[in-house]
Amino acid sequence: MGRKRTHKFRGRSRTHGRGKKAGRGAGLRGGRGNAGLHKHKYIYTVKYIPNHFGRRGFKRPQKVIKEKKSINFMEINERLEEFKEKGYLKKENGEKVLDLNVMNIDKLLSKGELKEKLSIRVKEASRGAQEKVEKMGGRIIFN
Repeated sequence: MGRKRTHKFRGRSRTHGRGKKAGRGAGLRGGRGNAGLHKHKYIYTVKYIPNHFGRRGFKRPQKVIKEKKSINFMEINERLEEFKEKGYLKKENGEKVLDLNVMNIDKLLSKGELKEKLSIRVKEASRGAQEKVEKMGGRIIFN
């Protein structure tokens, strides 16, 4: 059996014939992972992963994004007394008017049933909510 390669280099060579960095870490392959994509691996980046760097799209400013507040008939029925006390439910021209705009509520939704005849002032209402209010003899006032 002959001498091993390593034995040949003992004491004579610092790199054992591998050059300066090949024997250490990830030197031979130009770094680990995505190291060097902007430097020595730039052509690879341009050719195979051109969208790797930079940003795409945009993030809308938070002051522009406004979530609509909504309320259902179920909640209106539960809180009717509270609305009367706070002055959101008033009598105007002989009809009870619930003003959701004063409460900063944007939309009326139709879950649940309306217990009494009400006219409701609101910015938006679902089709189902409009039908239920009209069926009870009330109306929706949009503004």
